[in-house]
Amino acid sequence: MENWTQILVTEFIFTGFHITWEFGIMISLLLVLMYVSTVTSNLIIIILVWTDHRLHSPMYFFLCNLSFHGIWFTSTIVPKLLSSFLMDNGISVTGCILQCFFYFFLGTTEYILLPVMSFDRYVAICNPLRYAVIMNNRVCLGLALTSWIGGFLSMFSPFIMILRLTFCRFNTINHFFCDAASLIHLSCTDTALLDLVVFVSASAVLISSLLLTTISYIYIISTILAISSADGRRKAFSTCGSHITVVTIAYGTAIFLYAKPANSDSFNLNKVMALLITVVTPLLNPFIYTLRNKQVKEALVDAVRKCRLSQGLGKDMIHLHHLRLQ
Repeated sequence: MENWTQILVTEFIFTGFHITWEFGIMISLLLVLMYVSTVTSNLIIIILVWTDHRLHSPMYFFLCNLSFHGIWFTSTIVPKLLSSFLMDNGISVTGCILQCFFYFFLGTTEYILLPVMSFDRYVAICNPLRYAVIMNNRVCLGLALTSWIGGFLSMFSPFIMILRLTFCRFNTINHFFCDAASLIHLSCTDTALLDLVVFVSASAVLISSLLLTTISYIYIISTILAISSADGRRKAFSTCGSHITVVTIAYGTAIFLYAKPANSDSFNLNKVMALLITVVTPLLNPFIYTLRNKQVKEALVDAVRKCRLSQGLGKDMIHLHHLRLQ
């Protein structure tokens, strides 16, 4: 037993979901479809924002950041999840630690980006005459960089501490990706300080993000309700409706996943909720903004029309070239 405990783990094994191989194939096909749709839809949003002059505003700049984030966030989990279903459910210790870092780095970035986007809506609705002055290009770029750098820095100290962990004896992770809690649980070194650092860091980010977003929307809603005309209130609500939907999904799933007491009966439910966060939410975000936003829909329709027109012109040129050759 003493010799066994000294054997260092070089690979972790995911237990994932307890399903049959045939059902795993069906889930894998669905995951591939969702992953391709997520990457494609978010890329479309990014291309539309950068190419259509009507979308050159702070709100769409932050939406572009959210779409870029969604591509990388889902790419951190889905490819390895597909591999676990189809081929190999193992991952090296280094790969596991890197996956854990990028998952929480990108997750933290999102929870910093959400209050930034709510601040943009606050300025647009509560200070519309000064909106262009306050939300200038330098401020927007600074807020976006703050979101990404803040997400990186918040995970830097826990990541360095996780790198120093040693793993021995047990190597089974009861999840479909490398969660920080799983790594801490499997470590054969003292993790009391790491537990505290992770808890404080995650709590500080989530609580401050939720608090700032709530304060912004308290001012936004009070300003909207003070508008005398019903049409004016409707237009004001429509400018932040998509963001409210995204915020509700993000905070709702996070609070459900991390705020409730952990017990053995909730492991499978935790996996399902984590799957929603990592796979479904990045897929829904671009559709929420597209379906609820008139300018994005118009830009998308114009882009499709231009593509069809260019294809038609290309076919006409090829046909004319053939006629000349004849």
